Amino acid sequence: MAVTINTKHGQIEISNSTVASIVGGAASDIYGIVGMASKNQLRDGVNTILKREDFSRGVVIHQEENKLAVDVYIIVGYGIKISEVAKNLKEKVKYNLETMLGTPAGTVNVYVQGIKVLDDIK
Repeated sequence: MAVTINTKHGQIEISNSTVASIVGGAASDIYGIVGMASKNQLRDGVNTILKREDFSRGVVIHQEENKLAVDVYIIVGYGIKISEVAKNLKEKVKYNLETMLGTPAGTVNVYVQGIKVLDDIK
């Protein structure tokens, strides 16, 4: 299933893996996020941090009318305020989707799949 955008010049289809790369890139820029997690932890392993090429396993995209609904699964660093990380991620994902794809983002749901102790925190 691809994301479909209708313009005055025609129809544009963007693959889910492309949208997942945009969302994963946004997540990797947010302070406090250690990495992306899989939405199926039992199958893929608990607290497994996904690599850039596997971001599509940690992002679920739904198209609602002309807006995108995104579910993002992340792992947060220990000692970081989870509510602030989630708020920053939601804002960044909405901004990136609207500027890069030109389509408004609807809901962005953040699921914290685990907490990892960072080496540089004392």
